[in-house]
Amino acid sequence: MQIILLEDVTNLGYKDDIVTVKSGYGRNYLIPQKKAVIASESAKKVLAENLRQRAHKLEKVKTNAQVLATQLEGVSLTIGAKTSSTGTIFGSVTNIQIADELAKKGFEVDRKTIILKEPVKEVGSYKALVKLHKEVSVEIPFEVVSE
Repeated sequence: MQIILLEDVTNLGYKDDIVTVKSGYGRNYLIPQKKAVIASESAKKVLAENLRQRAHKLEKVKTNAQVLATQLEGVSLTIGAKTSSTGTIFGSVTNIQIADELAKKGFEVDRKTIILKEPVKEVGSYKALVKLHKEVSVEIPFEVVSE
């Protein structure tokens, strides 16, 4: 079944994308959660008209994301964590701590846009991917040190 996404859905698509999903996933999860609508002909026409009217705003959002990406390229973070004597972290470093460190440096980034490729459970250097826009993303290096 084809649906139109009303918001970004991880591993599926971005807002206003028309995607094909299995009927159960669409009818039982996406539509009741108000994350999508069925892609009927009238819904597709409404989507096309909305995209045409929002083209200028979307371009501005993309430009702002590119500006923020260029500012974030030179940033490297140091995150302190409580560790054992072997260097293993009690718990793990998540995207919330990275978002907090970026906020301390003056960058407001939503924690949901920060993606860690593997769990951070030891002291060392890592990279986090920040998806600012569906076409703009930047990698931020960060180092985890013992407190």
